[in-house]
Amino acid sequence: MSVTTLSTTPQDLSACGTGPVDVLDRAEAERRAALLKALADPVRLQLLSIISAAPGREACVCDMTEAVQVSQPTVSHHLKTLVDAGLLTRERRGSWAWFRLDEAGLAAVRGFLA
Repeated sequence: MSVTTLSTTPQDLSACGTGPVDVLDRAEAERRAALLKALADPVRLQLLSIISAAPGREACVCDMTEAVQVSQPTVSHHLKTLVDAGLLTRERRGSWAWFRLDEAGLAAVRGFLA
């Protein structure tokens, strides 16, 4: 009995008769997974929806805490995660932080989900 090893390079993925396919490289897969992980939280999705619906598509952290019914430090943690993922930008105005959607980051997610 012989065992055939199937490599994961694009040219070797035709064993099932489907022909060669492009394989997402590991670094890009990890980058996309990090973006999706940042989105995969109900509070974060609520925060994005608040910012998206706000005038000028920006909102102050002070206006989001009550809306999502979690503490201000928890909201700040979630917002930081979204900023770190490249989905939001943050701007200090006095003692408050204002958040805006990062259109390039969101377009990247839309692009690989389409």
